[in-house]
Amino acid sequence: MRIMLRRPRGLLLDFGGVIVDAPSLPPSPADLVDRVHRLVDGAISVDQIARDLVQGAHAYGVWRDETSAEARPVELSHEQVWGDFVASGWPEPARQAVRDEATALSYAWNWRPEWALRPGIPEALGAAAAADLPVAVVSNALCGAAHRDFLAGTGLTDAFVVELYSDEVGIRKPNPEMAWRAARALAVPIEECWFVGDSVHRDIACARRAGAGAAILMRSPRTDRERELAGITPDVVVDDGHGLRSLLGQSIPT
Repeated sequence: MRIMLRRPRGLLLDFGGVIVDAPSLPPSPADLVDRVHRLVDGAISVDQIARDLVQGAHAYGVWRDETSAEARPVELSHEQVWGDFVASGWPEPARQAVRDEATALSYAWNWRPEWALRPGIPEALGAAAAADLPVAVVSNALCGAAHRDFLAGTGLTDAFVVELYSDEVGIRKPNPEMAWRAARALAVPIEECWFVGDSVHRDIACARRAGAGAAILMRSPRTDRERELAGITPDVVVDDGHGLRSLLGQSIPT
């Protein structure tokens, strides 16, 4: 059965899994390991840095999953991620060195050379522009600056009224404040916005808590890895940007 949604007045889109395909990068890329090794003047071995990056990425991932169950999760600072998850056991001078450069290191750790726009996203954004629908990015991110630079490189920056990233605003989905801030930036009531994400635990839960007009799940590899979340389901599931564009075309005028 085809589900008909009320046409939105604004769109809130996740970054990884919605706007872009984001294949996982090895948690200890060689260039980052070498960069950290130079930064600490060789005080920590290359092998130890590589191991601690792997362990730090895992610990940060566990923390992210645990906070998704909280009602109003906050985001960690770059200094906390590096000081507490990666370098917690290092001598203090080396630990302080990475804390001092944590933002630049987070950018390098977050950047994915394999990022690519998901199929149909340019077309969906074009349809939104043609319908005068303002669009916001609402994304949990280790370093949102990397996301901004990727979108600038695609020429799509002007497609978005605002880009909200968790490391910049200090809160993270499913905290509904992320959605509320985006809706305010669009000057559109949240109940007239569609929220599109690939994670039930973070995106769909955020949409429901915020009172979004529709919660739309765009499938990605992460979607299939998630366990079910009791009482939280999307209004519609789409496969990619083409599906989102079709959904916009099928929506009921308000």
